[in-house]
Amino acid sequence: MNIETTTSDDDPRAERDRLDAIFSALSDATRRDILELLAGESLLVSEVAAHFPISLQAVSRHLHVLVAAGLVTQTRSGRISRCSLNADPIIPAAIWINRYSKYWQEQFDELAAWLDRMEGDTR
Repeated sequence: MNIETTTSDDDPRAERDRLDAIFSALSDATRRDILELLAGESLLVSEVAAHFPISLQAVSRHLHVLVAAGLVTQTRSGRISRCSLNADPIIPAAIWINRYSKYWQEQFDELAAWLDRMEGDTR
């Protein structure tokens, strides 16, 4: 696995653009389903399309977005195109999201304390 590490000092605009592309690609349920489908194997575009109640052209557009975000790689042999998952670009997005986990943990701690108080009131 080749993981590219980028700090905010390298090129903050490029890092923002990469995150925008990743989050935009992940914002659509069909694209997330495609990534899940490709997590286990590489598939032909037609094989990917067979899993969805939309046209081959619509699936191709979704794949184009995923390829542009770097989440899917396509290899072509003539008119045949095989798609594979590339999860590496998700790492910077996960790191970005993880920065905010301390706020979630604080809210979970507050919820747990509140539930403990509620449970104590019912005894």
